[in-house]
Amino acid sequence: MRTLIASLSLVMMSVACAGQENNPKESEEMKPKMEKSDQEWKEKLSPDEYYILREAGTERPFTGKYNLHFEEGNYRCAACDAVLFDSDSKFESHCGWPSFDNVADNDAIIEREDRSFGMVRTEVICANCGGHLGHLFDDGPTESGMRYCINSVALDFEAKKEGEEKSEEVDKDESEASN
Repeated sequence: MRTLIASLSLVMMSVACAGQENNPKESEEMKPKMEKSDQEWKEKLSPDEYYILREAGTERPFTGKYNLHFEEGNYRCAACDAVLFDSDSKFESHCGWPSFDNVADNDAIIEREDRSFGMVRTEVICANCGGHLGHLFDDGPTESGMRYCINSVALDFEAKKEGEEKSEEVDKDESEASN
């Protein structure tokens, strides 16, 4: 009987693993550029930021400071300051978290499969530091059909300066974040 149960378990695990697809965005070149120890992150981040960004936590819906924030500017990673989203891509999704329909730069994030809590979702992480940002859903109301549902705690905001073009600001900020 034990042999039968062990064999059955082994077969089930093999089938489950074989069904998983590899995400091309998880290749070696898509690993985060910045590496720090857990201790370094704990010293840099607040307890809430550490929970969200390093432990893949989630803030309660409708509590984040950027949920209903619609000022012009750039949304940056709270851990490493990389530009992730700009205000032109933000929309009100009524889900309780800041939502965007596009990233500021395709290399700003890494998408990977998340099978936590009995669901299959797409996790969004910062390509620069590996911080958990939120999740991506394909139910967005805009032309892209995408909804990047992001934790406010994972973001910092930089307002657009008067007379400054947004595209120039993103280019400038990307070069600074890579230094």
